[in-house]
Amino acid sequence: MLFSPYKTMFFLSLISGTILSISSSSWLLAWIGLELNLMSFIPLISSKTNLISSEAALKYFLIQALGSAIIVFSSTMLTIYSSFSLLAISFALLLKMGACPFHFWFPQVMEGMNWLHATLLMTVQKLAPMFLISYLTFNMFCWVAIAAAACFSAIIGAIGGLNQTSLRKILAFSSINHMSWMLFSMLINETSWIIYFVLYALITTSITMLFFSLQAYYFSNLINAQCSTLSKTISMMALFSLGGLPPFSGFIPKWIVVQEMIYCSYFHAMILLLFSSLITLYFYIRLSISSISLSHPQNKWVNNSNHVTSPLKIIFYFMNLFGLLVPSLLFIL
Repeated sequence: MLFSPYKTMFFLSLISGTILSISSSSWLLAWIGLELNLMSFIPLISSKTNLISSEAALKYFLIQALGSAIIVFSSTMLTIYSSFSLLAISFALLLKMGACPFHFWFPQVMEGMNWLHATLLMTVQKLAPMFLISYLTFNMFCWVAIAAAACFSAIIGAIGGLNQTSLRKILAFSSINHMSWMLFSMLINETSWIIYFVLYALITTSITMLFFSLQAYYFSNLINAQCSTLSKTISMMALFSLGGLPPFSGFIPKWIVVQEMIYCSYFHAMILLLFSSLITLYFYIRLSISSISLSHPQNKWVNNSNHVTSPLKIIFYFMNLFGLLVPSLLFIL
């Protein structure tokens, strides 16, 4: 069952753990919230019938347990070695959200999940660690560590997605690349990174739900998908939006972050982020061209069976195309 009672209970508990971590006033409460989030996410992604999902759940548990252990150990030493403890906590939070150089587990765990669980991993599960790490930017050592992690995440996220045939790994490396933008916007101000995260979560959800409806997990699945041209077109526009192509919605948060970085004179980091975005756009365009030009023959009854998802398609259209309306709204205002 997709929405069984126990899964609903674990999902609500997962959200509660995230809210507890974000609103906590001490590292102990933050750790409790992270553990509640972890213990709720593991039953959601594990499965008795699918060994790959169980393996992904075990890998995720071990990594998150290591990060939680580092947080507990470092928080006890805050009064003695404050700078070292805060730096260790920042490393643990970077490990928990899969930022470079602690990204090694993220694509492997993504590969063992279905699209619904992968959506949670790329959006909700990053929320609490990112809020907690934003509280550490006042420390100079943490600031340098976050900036270095953002630079490496931009490079690894762009290069790692090349020559990948798995759609889940492509979105995993894309998520690592987007984390670099969010980390740099976090160093500037909280408003810009929250805007970036919300828009990124909406666009990523639209892509994963479209792939879920097509049951596409690899290039070949997307090419041979028995669906209408409209569904493939929506999928391609969603990918372009995630890559930050200017007419689409994904360009808006990157535009905001670029303006803030220019204002703060982070020119070298901005050039690195823009160059990495060009590389990610390359493999999005490669995926789009392959999917559209190598279409599988379709039957008429297949196209007529997609009317059920038409309201969902309209929502996905709006998520990725409302960026086209922004210049008109600014002109009217």
